[in-house]
Parts: sequence; structure tokens; C-alpha cells
Amino acid sequence: MHRKTAVVLGATGLIGQHLVQELLENEFFSRVRMLVRRPLTLKHPKAEVQVVDFNDEKDIAARIDIGDVIFCCIGTTRKKVKGNKTAYRKVDYDIPIITARLGVQHGFNQFLMVSAIGANPLAANFYLQLKGCIEEDITALPFESIHIFRPSILLGKREEFRLGESIGKTVMNALSFLLIGGWRKYKPIHAADVASAMVAAANKEIAGVHMYEYDQIQNLLM
Repeated sequence: MHRKTAVVLGATGLIGQHLVQELLENEFFSRVRMLVRRPLTLKHPKAEVQVVDFNDEKDIAARIDIGDVIFCCIGTTRKKVKGNKTAYRKVDYDIPIITARLGVQHGFNQFLMVSAIGANPLAANFYLQLKGCIEEDITALPFESIHIFRPSILLGKREEFRLGESIGKTVMNALSFLLIGGWRKYKPIHAADVASAMVAAANKEIAGVHMYEYDQIQNLLM
């Protein structure tokens, strides 16, 4: 059995934290290399923490090294970038795209990323438009397999409090039973389930481009 090396972007985020734990416990992965902006304390024989200057492409290239699978959970918020769309794009678009291109050059064969329900490069909403552009450009890269996950509202405890998201979770949880048929894709989902589904998809090693919304994510967990 070939045991794989994973690279994780966004290891400290809501999905990323669960993803790292899943990978560390998964027998198919021998190394879990986390590319982070700031030092991260994580003691595990399979864990590698690489502090990266994401403004320096050469540094990203050096830190990504070689491996098999890239998991991308990176993302920012409007609050963190103080409404600056250029800064938002730099995190949510530039880092994934640059890392993905370098991943191809370094021999990685799989790329898995978290997007968002409703992602569309033609969307009027800036966030959904940006996610759509990322999807479009990632799927044009010559990876053997690409898996894109489109969750709706994420359930789980964040380190930072987000008022709007908290209200959204409460409302959507209360109305979740009404989301049937074509509306099921908007059902809230636990971040831990998205992480588990990402690892399951990577282990399947199926070629091509694959999109996962609520039902498809649940199917991967079965």
C-alpha cells in the first residue's frame, strides 16, 4: 500500500482542524504537511508544520516540497480584511491557485478544496463569484483528480465569534426540515463531516473532476 503525503492549506480553520486530525489518524497517509502563516504547535509523528510567506511564491514552492494530495480549506472573512476585496481575493483566490499550480509542478496528483454552495463566476455576490472563479481555474489544471466541496452553512465551534453566521445557523437549523428536494443542498452541515468526506474522497483515488453538495457529501460518509 502506497502511503501518501498530504499538504493542507487552512489547517487552523473550522474544517481544517478536523481535516488534520482525520489525516493524522488515517492509515493511508504517512505525512501531513501544514502550510501556515504563523507557528503552530502540534506534536505527532506524521505532522509537519511549515511556516510560509504566502506573498513569496518561491517560499511556497520550497515549503510545499513533494507529495500526493493537496487539501485546500483556506479562506478569510470580510471583517478580517476590513472589506478590502483585493485583500480578500489574495487569500481566497491567489493562495489556492498559486499552490495548486506549484502542486502540479511538484508531482501532486490530487487537489481537494472547500468552495461554497452557489459558487459561480457570474454570480452578483462577490464571495460566490470569487469561489466560482477559483473552481473554474482549479478544474483547468492537469491533476489526475479534483474534488470540490460546496457546503452551505457550517456547523461547529469556531475560535472567533461571527454574529451573522451564528444567527444563520440558528435559523437554518430551525428550518432544516423544510429543505427538501432541490433545497436540500442548503442544509447546514457539520464541519467535521466535510473533513471526513474530503479524506474519503482522496482515498477513493477516482480520476476526473467531482463536485459535492450536501447529499454527495453525506454519501461519502456511508
